[in-house]
Amino acid sequence: MGRRIETLLDDVGWRLLVALQENARVSFSALGRKVGLSAPAVAERVRRMEEGGIITGYQTRLGLDVLGRPIAALIRVSTPEEHSGRVKALARELSEVLECHHLTGSDSFIVKVAVASVAHLEAVIESFGRYGTPTTAIILSSPVAGRTIAGPPVPKLARRADGASRAQGARRS
Repeated sequence: MGRRIETLLDDVGWRLLVALQENARVSFSALGRKVGLSAPAVAERVRRMEEGGIITGYQTRLGLDVLGRPIAALIRVSTPEEHSGRVKALARELSEVLECHHLTGSDSFIVKVAVASVAHLEAVIESFGRYGTPTTAIILSSPVAGRTIAGPPVPKLARRADGASRAQGARRS
């Protein structure tokens, strides 16, 4: 992480990011009251976070049930590498596709879709089946969705072969 980014990610910067993740429509004045800055100072911090690539966009979450797409599913696609471009193109083309991720491991892609019915899901699965082997799971619920990132990652201590952490092994008696 560069020095400029580290400067933006002080305590105030993280509090701004948490507030924006919870409600991206909040005004700069309201953000300022939460973090103890003026609205112009908040606007400048947010602008610098956008320019620095920390904030890459703003999104609206939709009620898929209300929009006539009550079934969400994950389709894993195992495909030969020569078909990868076709799978990517199909994912971009189908309006049912919410997300598509290229993976390592035995599955080549995982695709999240929202559809109107099981028959609709079957048609989407068949579309991907032209280019590889699909395996599908219907999403029953999402206990964790859209998690707020509230601070930098905290690495766990590495373990030595004997099970002791490196920090413990470094201490002297």
